[in-house]
Amino acid sequence: MAEPLQTVAVLVANPALSSILSMTLAGAPSLRVRPFETEAALLSYLQVAQADLVVADFDSLPARADRLAERLRSDVAISKRMQIIALASQLSIDVKAASIHAGIDEVIMKPMSPRYLVERVLARLAKTKAPERRRGLSKRDWSAFGDNIVPLVQPAPEARP
Repeated sequence: MAEPLQTVAVLVANPALSSILSMTLAGAPSLRVRPFETEAALLSYLQVAQADLVVADFDSLPARADRLAERLRSDVAISKRMQIIALASQLSIDVKAASIHAGIDEVIMKPMSPRYLVERVLARLAKTKAPERRRGLSKRDWSAFGDNIVPLVQPAPEARP
């Protein structure tokens, strides 16, 4: 049986970068990629459908990754298990603090190889998958049933004098 596809939402500043990242991510057979042009479009989508991971950009002025992450984490209608990967052109102390405060799971420095992003997305999604647990036989305390002798014939009732 095939595994269900995991959804990755992409919202980055540059439409060309969004296209390249979306096409590269879509090359992974286990991913369904949804690119978005605006934060409003992404938030509307997440109200009706679920995404397992969001790729956001610190360089996007109307939808900076830290502000987007804060909105996503504060919205009760959106799953709290959703992971957020942010792309940043520089990793300053302010970006680190904003990432931690907003609940961003990982920051990747730009420029980076789109294949590297695919590896990071797949690794991040693999961490969230719950491992399949096999149900084993539960141990039963057989001492409550007595010793190992099973009476086949009931003893005769004692005669009363």
